[in-house]
Amino acid sequence: MPDPDVSPLLAFFKAMANESRLRIVGLLAQRERTGQELAEVLGLKEPTVSHHLAVLKDLGLVGVRPDGVMRWHALKPGALAQMNRRLLDQEPSALAPEATWDERVLANFTDAEGRLKTIPASRRKRWVVLNWLAEAFEPGRRYAEAEVNELIQRRHWDSATLRRELVGHRMLAREAGVYWRLPEAEWRAFDDREAIAPT
Repeated sequence: MPDPDVSPLLAFFKAMANESRLRIVGLLAQRERTGQELAEVLGLKEPTVSHHLAVLKDLGLVGVRPDGVMRWHALKPGALAQMNRRLLDQEPSALAPEATWDERVLANFTDAEGRLKTIPASRRKRWVVLNWLAEAFEPGRRYAEAEVNELIQRRHWDSATLRRELVGHRMLAREAGVYWRLPEAEWRAFDDREAIAPT
């Protein structure tokens, strides 16, 4: 369910995604017009134009002025400017998709340069960080220990602890000083292993 403050914006963008309604708004921005005139200019049937006008009226963009048997439609003064202000006044968090738990953990433990500030003590949070570190390793590629240390140290100075953690969680395999990334299906989940305390 969209936030009540955001739903009018969603309705506006959905309505404006239609080419005919965009053209109607452009024509009505020039001057008021009847539904029949709009239908002729756009090459549409009058019932189709009436439907588009109803959508625009519901959004508060278009007003109607009866004149005998004629109905004149016009863009409401300031309607688009008001919608623009509503968009700009929104908190960024109201318009952006809500961050996942993993994304919030990474945001809390990394700095603006994308470096790890500290190794989480919580096993669950540490799992998120290790998962993030493991993404730096290409599947199918072999790495010397010096290469592994270099990749980890781009994110955190303690490559020894994090390298051991990655191997302990079966994210990386090691043999004779050579490391490689294991398939995610083989990784040990944070809740089915013993904690490996950071040093």
